[in-house]
Amino acid sequence: MEQAPPKLHIDNISLNFGGIRALQQIDFTVRQGEILAVIGPNGAGKTSLINSINGFYNPQEGAIRFEGRDISRLPAYKRAQIGISRTFQNIALYTNMTALDNLMAARHIHMKSNLLTGAIFWGPARREEIEHRRFVEEIIDFLEMEAIRKTIVGNLSYGLRKRVELGRALALEPSLLLLDEPMAGMNVEEKEDMARFILDIHERQDMTIMLIEHDMGLVMDISDRVVALDFGRKIAEGTPDQIKQDEAVIKAYLGQEA
Repeated sequence: MEQAPPKLHIDNISLNFGGIRALQQIDFTVRQGEILAVIGPNGAGKTSLINSINGFYNPQEGAIRFEGRDISRLPAYKRAQIGISRTFQNIALYTNMTALDNLMAARHIHMKSNLLTGAIFWGPARREEIEHRRFVEEIIDFLEMEAIRKTIVGNLSYGLRKRVELGRALALEPSLLLLDEPMAGMNVEEKEDMARFILDIHERQDMTIMLIEHDMGLVMDISDRVVALDFGRKIAEGTPDQIKQDEAVIKAYLGQEA
């Protein structure tokens, strides 16, 4: 029986900005249905890696394959359409819109109504709007955001804005979810909530998740595998237990002598 391709294959990519080598021959796979964490100190190239996967950056070398398809030159919006969604290290929401409207805005890639039918708002356009709203309301219920659904995002706490951003990423209906430091800046209770939501998304939707996170305790608790970067290079890959004992990771990331 032929084995299915991995969900994502990062195939020896290198990314340079002038004389700065952000990524150097990075190679690993993300398996279908797993949670893979990417760790490393500041400046290791973690966000550059996610930016390359979702199409913000185009590596000069190597290839990025999603479900066996080379997407290396596919524009960012096309990658969203085929099932790749992300959150950002620095929250990127419409701060003058409500939580509900932020999630509805993410549904635009799935909307088929043209300008005319949308303006008339009748027949297919109305049915489509109702269906998208139903989908968004399910996300709001899932992420326990009922109390803030009509609240202007700019008035929300940092932790709740992070939750709205996660909801917006889910509104794209991804099969691969990229999370860039989803718990940065949160207190303990907010981190526990976010970890619970991530695990629920993974288990209930069989979602493949790749996340960047500095909280090593959380990484070791929820990840199936871990990739460690340092100065744009991959220095280790393995299970959480293997990574905890890896000398290169201990030296580069945990700040201890190997």
